[in-house]
Amino acid sequence: MPVQLLRLYDCLCDATRLRLLNLLTVRPLCVCHFEAVLRLPQARISRHLAYLRRNGMVAVEQRGPWRIYSLATPRPHALAANLACLQDALPEEPQLRQDRAKLTQLAARVDCDCATTTVPRRHILRLSRKH
Repeated sequence: MPVQLLRLYDCLCDATRLRLLNLLTVRPLCVCHFEAVLRLPQARISRHLAYLRRNGMVAVEQRGPWRIYSLATPRPHALAANLACLQDALPEEPQLRQDRAKLTQLAARVDCDCATTTVPRRHILRLSRKH
């Protein structure tokens, strides 16, 4: 079995990393969006994103003071296939559905795109706590 496949499944064998990948199938996001949706500490989210990045699952773009994460492109075939399975499992996974719903609610209330200082990070986190 190739090492890349072992790394892929190692990445997928963690609930937090699955939740991050699930949200990244919607659109590129910054850590503050992950914090707001997952309600986990920034350090924990950043550690998991760094792990996914080291293993070629996600890419990062620096946009001003923000780091915007997205799914790696081009996606390795095994990653694309597993992300498709993840999407197929969505109806049976309440946590993944809830995460998607929170992201949709957050996007409907504020779309800062983390490229402007007019909507501070603390405002995004405060909005996410209202639901």
